[in-house]
Amino acid sequence: MRVITDQDRCVAAGQCVLSAPDVFDQREEDGVVMLRDPTPHPDLHDAVRDAVALCPAAAIRAQEGR
Repeated sequence: MRVITDQDRCVAAGQCVLSAPDVFDQREEDGVVMLRDPTPHPDLHDAVRDAVALCPAAAIRAQEGR
C-alpha cells in the first residue's frame, strides 16, 4: 500500500491521526495532515483504509498493491 495526502484539501479534522497515528500526524501551526509513513506495514492497512473513509475532505488516498 502507498498512502498519498493532499495538504491543500486537508481541513485539519484529525480523523486520520485518530485512526492511524503511526502513519499520520498534524502540523502544529494549523493541524494540516503530515504523512509519517507513505508505505505502512500491512498491519496498519486497515487503519489507513479507515482514515481514508473518515477524512471529511477526501485528502487521503491509499493505492493498494506495490
